[in-house]
Amino acid sequence: MPVYAPQKPRFLVLELGAAIACLILTKMLFDPIAWRFAGPMSMACTIVFIALMARLRSETWSDFGLRGLPGLKPKLWFLPQVLLGMVAIMGSGAIVGLGGEALGLWDMSATPSGVEDRFAGTTGNLPRYLMWMGLGIVSGGFGEEVFFRGYLMRRIEGILPATTLRPVLMVILPALMFGGVHFYYQGLQGLLSIAAIGFAIGTLYLLYKRNLWPLIVAHALVDSIGFTALYLGVEV
Repeated sequence: MPVYAPQKPRFLVLELGAAIACLILTKMLFDPIAWRFAGPMSMACTIVFIALMARLRSETWSDFGLRGLPGLKPKLWFLPQVLLGMVAIMGSGAIVGLGGEALGLWDMSATPSGVEDRFAGTTGNLPRYLMWMGLGIVSGGFGEEVFFRGYLMRRIEGILPATTLRPVLMVILPALMFGGVHFYYQGLQGLLSIAAIGFAIGTLYLLYKRNLWPLIVAHALVDSIGFTALYLGVEV
């Protein structure tokens, strides 16, 4: 029997609050020590917290979207789903970026100072490039998708009443938080662009019948393209 399995909204709210606090407080803890890596480190701690809570609830990783591909049809659809995820990530980010530039909110040709400082020295530096590639795949592609899509959307679904607005809020609330956690080094442009990306891939997550793997791969590939372009000194 599970030690901790109440499904009442108040218990889910407490757990969700603890998970968010874990993400924020560990980020604050690691910031003075190694601010460039505080995000991935706090994400790792939060994934451990999720794993512990899931074990207490007798949940499995498949409950958070890490599901297999039984049968031929899901396997055939996997690559198109990955490609659509990549288009959604790059397209939604570009639309918000260009829209903000048209409104005079920012200059797309100017790299936010936080981004420039965080990834300084990556161009032409193979070890640093490989390090960021690894962190992008593990922390970005896997960790962020498990937390912001698989975990947050599942918990919000358990908290909210079953109305027509629930699926919308399941997508919007994690998307806003997804943008918010990138504000510290990407500024307003990053917050809004990444929130739009979160909305796009959160919607796809529901359309993909909550299979997270295509979005994990899409996210990891987009991050890899970005780091490769940075390593080669190519503007994207």
